[in-house]
Amino acid sequence: MILPILQYGDPILRSKGKRIEEIDEQIRELAANMIETMHAAHGVGLAAQQVGEALQLTVLDISAVEDRPSMLKLDGTDIDPKTAMPLVLINPEVELHNETEVGLEGCLSFPEITGDIERAQSVIVHAQSLEGGTIHIEASGFLSRAIQHEGDHLNGILFIDRMRSAAKAALSSRLKRLQKETKRGIRHREPLVSETAL
Repeated sequence: MILPILQYGDPILRSKGKRIEEIDEQIRELAANMIETMHAAHGVGLAAQQVGEALQLTVLDISAVEDRPSMLKLDGTDIDPKTAMPLVLINPEVELHNETEVGLEGCLSFPEITGDIERAQSVIVHAQSLEGGTIHIEASGFLSRAIQHEGDHLNGILFIDRMRSAAKAALSSRLKRLQKETKRGIRHREPLVSETAL
């Protein structure tokens, strides 16, 4: 099922996700719906906050990205990142490596807004899979950037928070307009069932 993607200005985007203690059918269904939603929106990542759930859950799929290379080591084995997609990360812990690079980013919660963001070139991630096991990921290139972007979402951090101040200032009128549109829409938004259940 395709879920509505929350836009900048919705307070849930600023919420730190709760740790998922039990990977049950509800979590598996949410992950499947998030993957379907991400693909329908032509995104490469989606965090639970973006669909109204403040949980430590994100999905990624960089397989359609041809012009920005990625490297992936999954549980100690080098693999083609595209064969591991989509990735579902539950309760991820992300370690950043020191060397950084600047790259262009966008976000499904910020339609038609992009910016240059400095990120670590590579990351190490420990997370749970949908099956409940632990996965160990070493990623670099575009996949590393996507993991960091989604990891920020899980902690209520948005990519505009990492923009240089001049770039953010140049976008301020567009960001204010998006916030106003979102606030008008929130008044009419039906609460998700789990917003009251969790």
